[in-house]
Amino acid sequence: MTDSRSLESKHELDAKTSPSAEYDINRDAETKLVRKLDIILLPMFAVAYCTNFIDRTAIGNAKIAGIEKDLRMSGFEYNIALTVFYIFYVAVDIPSNLALKRFGSPWIAAMITAFGIVSIGTAFVKSYTGLIVTRVFLGLAEGGTLSGLTYMLSRYYRRKELVFRIGLFFGTSTPIAGAFGGLLASGLLSVKDFGMVKSWRKIFLIEGIITTGFGLLCFLILPADPQRTRMLNEEERALALARIDADQAVKTQGRRERATFALVLRSFSFHTILCTVIYVMLNISFQGLSLFMPTVVATLGHYTVVQSQLRTVPPYVVAAVWAVVCTYFSYRTRRRAAVILACALFMVAGYAIAVGTKNSHARYAACFLTLAGASPAGPLVLAWGADNAAPDTVRAVATALIPGVGALGSVIAVWTYLPADAPNYHNGNTLNLSTSCATCLLTGIGFLYLRHENAKRDQGKRDHRLQGKTPSEIEQLGYLHPNFRYLV
Repeated sequence: MTDSRSLESKHELDAKTSPSAEYDINRDAETKLVRKLDIILLPMFAVAYCTNFIDRTAIGNAKIAGIEKDLRMSGFEYNIALTVFYIFYVAVDIPSNLALKRFGSPWIAAMITAFGIVSIGTAFVKSYTGLIVTRVFLGLAEGGTLSGLTYMLSRYYRRKELVFRIGLFFGTSTPIAGAFGGLLASGLLSVKDFGMVKSWRKIFLIEGIITTGFGLLCFLILPADPQRTRMLNEEERALALARIDADQAVKTQGRRERATFALVLRSFSFHTILCTVIYVMLNISFQGLSLFMPTVVATLGHYTVVQSQLRTVPPYVVAAVWAVVCTYFSYRTRRRAAVILACALFMVAGYAIAVGTKNSHARYAACFLTLAGASPAGPLVLAWGADNAAPDTVRAVATALIPGVGALGSVIAVWTYLPADAPNYHNGNTLNLSTSCATCLLTGIGFLYLRHENAKRDQGKRDHRLQGKTPSEIEQLGYLHPNFRYLV
């Protein structure tokens, strides 16, 4: 029987002598490759997440278009419908990312197609029970989309590049989807009914058809892993693998280790858990406002349904532009915590205004501040967690854990803007002011922890982790490796 240590040593030698292990990264070639990746991947991923967000929040537009009356909903039944969605959304996030690691990009395409079909089905529900069933299936289908797209990006971009790319596809797609959803809803409510498909039903039907069509297209256009994708030629593929290797404490040439229960457990690091809690706080602040934005805007003046939908658009447009600015600044300066803190302060200011005044113009201005702060903060926190997660299995779990468990904040959010609290929503805004302040505090703690840990590694106080380890065990140390440095 061949000794396992001999096999591991041979495997390590093969890795060291492979072409990609000694690939010389040419700066001009790297710039061209990154530009190609940006042009192909980012628009595709942005549209994918736009469809996710639009289908998820369409119920907010449907609320002021009469879904509660048509389905004879009363009391807290609307909030319960939103909560059911997020419970199943959270439950499938980590299993979905592990399935993506196993089956590749067709898994993402299948999810997009599935939640498009569910959205179409929602247009034909006849009762509250039917709505609950569609929300269950929508949660199962949508859970894992954001984390899956983030994980796929991390297979193509270097750690320092990831934050701006997540900011471009996630930070902009969310506010753009919010703005587009408002415009589309107002447009659909202004046109003639489609037979039995009337009022709010048109929103779910048309948005579902668009999503399903894009999901089917994704089976053809979403790229595979860098080692096999037809998007890159041989030269580009070797460069892509060498770029990812350059960021690793142990070189693997793009080879992914086998997922084990021990690696899954290791994914629950202090920093990942901290990012998850911050994401929960952000979701309470952002999702509560986004789900109820049309309702909040409607209370600011005597507007028609269509006018209320249209007034939700400008805050989202401003937020999209600001998300690009913030994530680009974070990318150029290689600073994460400082930019997250600045965004959280925008949210603090916005909710402080919402709590402190009943002036309709000031409260509408507060919507701009809170969305401008929250839109880049989510991508920044997700990128911060992905930057500091390794090896591949740990990154797959971390990129699912942060937005997945972080979605529990959305469960809380749906109970922050209750009908009894209208029209000022003092309780909801006060809670969101508190969570924004908590985001500032937790970000500061994360900053201090990572600086302390990097200093320990600079002093050689983590070198003992290599003692007595086989090459395979050293390779799987990931973020625990003494040579790994956290991005702060």
